[in-house]
Amino acid sequence: MDETETGQGGIGWFFNHLPTIMWQRRNWVIWPFVVTTLAAAIAAFALPTLYRSTASLLVQSQDLPTSVVEAPTAGDIEQRIARIRERVLSRGDLIRLIEQNNLYPEDRQSDPLSEIVEKMRDATTVGAQTNDLGGSSGGTNDTIAIDISFDYSDPGQAQEVLQSYVNDFLAQDSEDISEQARLSVRFLEDQANRLRGQISTLENQLTTLKARNGAALAQNAPPMMDLGSYSSQIASLESQNRELLAQVNRVPRKDPQVANAEAVLAAAQALYNDNHPDVAAARERLRAVQQMSRANPSQDESGLLRGQIAANNQAIGSLQAARASAMAQAQSAVAGSARAPAILEQAMQLENQATGLREQYRKVADDLLKAQNSARLANEQRAERLSLVEPPNLPDTPYSPNRPLLIAGGAILGLVLGLLLAFAVEFLRRPLRSPSQIESLGFPVLGVVPLLGAKKKRSRFNFFRKKSPRFA
Repeated sequence: MDETETGQGGIGWFFNHLPTIMWQRRNWVIWPFVVTTLAAAIAAFALPTLYRSTASLLVQSQDLPTSVVEAPTAGDIEQRIARIRERVLSRGDLIRLIEQNNLYPEDRQSDPLSEIVEKMRDATTVGAQTNDLGGSSGGTNDTIAIDISFDYSDPGQAQEVLQSYVNDFLAQDSEDISEQARLSVRFLEDQANRLRGQISTLENQLTTLKARNGAALAQNAPPMMDLGSYSSQIASLESQNRELLAQVNRVPRKDPQVANAEAVLAAAQALYNDNHPDVAAARERLRAVQQMSRANPSQDESGLLRGQIAANNQAIGSLQAARASAMAQAQSAVAGSARAPAILEQAMQLENQATGLREQYRKVADDLLKAQNSARLANEQRAERLSLVEPPNLPDTPYSPNRPLLIAGGAILGLVLGLLLAFAVEFLRRPLRSPSQIESLGFPVLGVVPLLGAKKKRSRFNFFRKKSPRFA
């Protein structure tokens, strides 16, 4: 009698007779294993095969530093991408893509169109890549790229649909930035026109007041100086400067032929790789045009315009100094007049209001100039924008389902289920397999009679059988 069996009582026998138990309960293990494995294999081959086409868009910063030209503000990059995604995946655009590429032909015959649209949305993935290198400040965006993918049963159609997604993303992003810049310019122009009208009204009131009360002010004091003429001249010079600045901004920075050649090269690089013949031809064309442009430089018009602006600024400074001197003389002249104080106070109030509005107008004019430069950046595709880094690929291997993984998972599940069933049957039936189990029940063992029989053929499964003698 085994001492381990005697010491462990009702539990030790299970571990000692585990090979015998597994052999006798083998059907409880084999059948669940076979059934679940077959079910997993059938399910793996019954599921539709899907191919995934992927593309990457880079969030590219503006070409000029923000210290030179402020970037057009179109909102946070994450919010901007979310708005573009909602428009690209709208119901109308998805229906257009479904009909254009003849997607889901079998589902369209039986399912409603709304379910097919939702299925296409689920097959589309838009994810952001963040900057994991560290060093980003609290006010900067961490998103550096966008990954877009589309799953479909046909790899060619998956690539075509994803190419449409990429084109829509790039077009919507450029349109958003340009529209935001145009709105800013329009708002600032309206604000500048409103301030200009208010300044003109105050200057007319001030001129009328001086014309009506000039005799009363001249009784005991010298005539009041005409400050409105200074203000009109200053406003005229400032308006002339704004027109000159607009002309400077309209002066092309590069030859139109060079810009056209660069646009053709960029379009070719977006569609083909660098080794494509169209890209090589566009690059040679750009090099030739640049050489021609350097050989025939155009006259620098912006230098002349900036010189005129500097002269106007100097004249404005002189007029402002003269106006300040005239105001001081007027204040001194009417100090002793009996009627002058009230009139002078009213005139000074109007002048102070006009001065405050001029300061506001100067700030708005500066903001308007910045907004116009930002709009120019947006129109020339030089602002913060999305650019294509990895074009949509043609998948050559299925993305889903993972058939080996499904079959292996079914096999493992069947094996575990079979072992659990075999152990459950063994513990429920509790067969007597050794004398120690009889002694654990409180009955004495009178003797052990071995099972005698003909010698059987050696089987390959004898490894799993218990090596000790079998008992009746």
